[in-house]
Amino acid sequence: MRAQQQHFHFKPYNVGRWIIWGFFGLLLLLAPLVFKSSHSQSLLTQIGIGIIACLAYNMLLGQGGMLSFGHAIYSGLGAFLAIHTLNLVSAGRLPLPVSLVPVVGGLAGCLFAIVLGYFSTGKAGTPFAMITLGLGELVWSMALMVPEFFGGEAGVTGNRVVGQPVLGISFGPQIQVYYLVAVYCFICTAAMFALTRTPLGRMLNAVRDNPERVEYIGYDTRWVRFMAFILSGFFAGIAGGLGALNTEIVQSEAVGAIRSGGYLLFTFVGGATFFFGPIIGAVLMVLAGALLSEMTQAWLLYLGVVFMVMVAYAPGGFAALIMMNLRVAAFGHLRKLWVAYLALAGTALTWLVGLAALVEMAYHRQLNAETFGPTLKFLGAQLDTSQGEAWFGAGFVLVVGVALFELVRHEFQRQWGSIQSDIEKEIKRREML
Repeated sequence: MRAQQQHFHFKPYNVGRWIIWGFFGLLLLLAPLVFKSSHSQSLLTQIGIGIIACLAYNMLLGQGGMLSFGHAIYSGLGAFLAIHTLNLVSAGRLPLPVSLVPVVGGLAGCLFAIVLGYFSTGKAGTPFAMITLGLGELVWSMALMVPEFFGGEAGVTGNRVVGQPVLGISFGPQIQVYYLVAVYCFICTAAMFALTRTPLGRMLNAVRDNPERVEYIGYDTRWVRFMAFILSGFFAGIAGGLGALNTEIVQSEAVGAIRSGGYLLFTFVGGATFFFGPIIGAVLMVLAGALLSEMTQAWLLYLGVVFMVMVAYAPGGFAALIMMNLRVAAFGHLRKLWVAYLALAGTALTWLVGLAALVEMAYHRQLNAETFGPTLKFLGAQLDTSQGEAWFGAGFVLVVGVALFELVRHEFQRQWGSIQSDIEKEIKRREML
């Protein structure tokens, strides 16, 4: 008999993926060495926590097609269990390292996701969204009714500096908390990315795209959604536990609708259809909450405007914009669009200035006019809110900016369509070779 020949197949390393993950780890490592101020390190810490939270939420929204209005339940309850655990550790009643307290938050989020997700994942689409909204309001109302656990309006406080420092690490300085968050952020991000490559992750995408066909081939779509819901709750709970360590206080707003809405808004704006989209959204979420809120009282209104603009003109989020332009650049057509991009940016900035002037004058007139007078300083100009000329000028700038933006956008769409046609022709030509 002829000896059976063995064939060995070698799968090459994905060098690009290794480079991206190496860059991500290096960025987490070196970021606090570049931004050395205490405020900057605090923002970096919040960004790391936000990345975990938004990626956990995107397991439902982007990968599973499940629109949840109450995902702050799991990060919030995880935060409350973590802060209570930290207090037990501080009192010497629980021999647990402070660095593992976020894992308690993750387990708490997982447990509540099992209990609440069993009911909510029985439905899909709009019924699922309404159930999560109701559960979110229910838990938030309980936060005010059970002060023994939630701490009432004052919340629950703790102290992360427990016992003697180990290797000089006490988690007192902000930079030590940042590196703890960075380690969790890297591990959780890698774990959630790995999940997308597993059979469960692939099946979750199939349930999102065609649940009827998944049922036809013998899979239970409810259990697929339920398993994803549990894992999402676990990672959300870790984010909540890290937040509790960072701020050393957890209040009822941690389970409120505003927190859930923030996860939804910024995950969508970042790009829910791409894995790295929620990472972009988390960065924007922290910068908007920490920087934009200090610049203007109307920052929530501006976030609403940004959300509406993204829904209308870029429903795929910033991640989709990046990937589409990378595709255009790969075929050598990006240089044809730089004039159109400049025109879009200039006209968008024009109507944004007009809108911002109207908003700031309205807020100043309602909230600050009696204290500081009718005059408002806006971008170096003095705007008198008591005079009609200021309102007319701002409105005129807004209308002209919107009109010019629409003209430029139509021309850009024509150029974009032409370039996409050229790319498709080039792809077909290469396939024929």
